[in-house]
Amino acid sequence: MQSRLVVLVVKDEPLLMMMAAEVITELGFEVIEARHADQAIAILEKRSDVHVVFSDVHMPGSMDGLKLAHYVRRRWPPVKILTTSGKARFA
Repeated sequence: MQSRLVVLVVKDEPLLMMMAAEVITELGFEVIEARHADQAIAILEKRSDVHVVFSDVHMPGSMDGLKLAHYVRRRWPPVKILTTSGKARFA
């Protein structure tokens, strides 16, 4: 039996977390949830089976989603990273 790919979803807004986790699960992936970057890093340190980190850009805590992406890239190069934001900037 082939195991499902694991996606770590990092979002601080509970409703958006629930929606993202539901969609990703329906697509056949296993989902792990983290509310902020520090929790995501703790999960990555304990689990070697995370394939993708799906993170919000704007998060409270020690680092935002972009800093988390850079940290993950340096520490766990094989992990794929997807960042997203619902906040648009208009110039």
